Amino acid sequence: MVNAGIRLCFFIFCVIMACCLSPLAAWSRTDEPASMGDAHISERLRQGTPADLRRALPNNSAPPERRLPHMQLQPLPPQEDGTIRRVLLPEGTKAVALTFDLCELATTTTGYDVDTINFLRREHIPATLFIGGKWMRSHAERAKQLMADPLFEIGNHAWSHGNFGIMDPQSMRDQVLWTQAEYEILREGILRSAAENGASLPDIAAVPNLFRLPYGRCTDQSLALLAHLGLRVIQWDVVAEAMDDNSRPELAAEVARRVRPGSILLFHANRVPKGTAALLSGVVRELRDRGYHFVTVGKLLTMGQPLRTRDGYFNKPGDNKALDIRFGVDGTGRRASTKGKAE
Repeated sequence: MVNAGIRLCFFIFCVIMACCLSPLAAWSRTDEPASMGDAHISERLRQGTPADLRRALPNNSAPPERRLPHMQLQPLPPQEDGTIRRVLLPEGTKAVALTFDLCELATTTTGYDVDTINFLRREHIPATLFIGGKWMRSHAERAKQLMADPLFEIGNHAWSHGNFGIMDPQSMRDQVLWTQAEYEILREGILRSAAENGASLPDIAAVPNLFRLPYGRCTDQSLALLAHLGLRVIQWDVVAEAMDDNSRPELAAEVARRVRPGSILLFHANRVPKGTAALLSGVVRELRDRGYHFVTVGKLLTMGQPLRTRDGYFNKPGDNKALDIRFGVDGTGRRASTKGKAE
């Protein structure tokens, strides 16, 4: 009986170790630099960690350490009010922008898709990352790595994914400005660390000047507020990811067929949809075969005429309104009233 008990304990121990070691193997997966030009990306940045998993970090729904950014952008001119879904490019110009949302609700934490980001780095693909302020704080080291990487452009994706179709004006301001302030805090840390180590100071924008609407939801009031805060609202004309298995090979070809010159593609890099890295690899391959190249949203806006709309939606107007009740009273996951403030 004693030997049987020992064998049983040993069997259970082996099962537990197998369950634990499989994820750890995935966390420690690395990608070798494609060239010496990648030397600024250390091996440590390329490695996944347990903290990159969804809900691995403790949740903190408090406001940021500083609620107002030191730098305030100038209001946009009236003609730039609205949402930009794609850019009309000159004939023969086949450029597109890949964009990635990294966000989390007030009630939970999400993760960091190291495979997706490493693919972009390995392939030298510039991209625009729309990052939520709360995500920045939860994943501060990851956020600073992304901000300091010259390959990436950073946009504002609201503090805790608040719904700009239903929030009150003060809550919307908080969602925007808290994120700008958190970005400033992290930027100051990056510059301070570089100075202390005698390194050259990275060229990082003072604050983001692009904004992505959570859920794609908006109203005329929210668009006016965002324009007053100096933020260009960037949406998409191609939703890349599906709700099911994004690693299906046929999905990449289907996404690529919907792309036009000047398209803005929506992906995520916070581990919410599954299979994003595999889908991204396939989409990039398909688009390159079609003669496309990749630029940031900021660059794309300079290459042609931005096409604006007053609506926010996924694929057609109104297809996102059902989300107004799914994620709580203000879209941040909260169920109790938060009138007058975002958190």
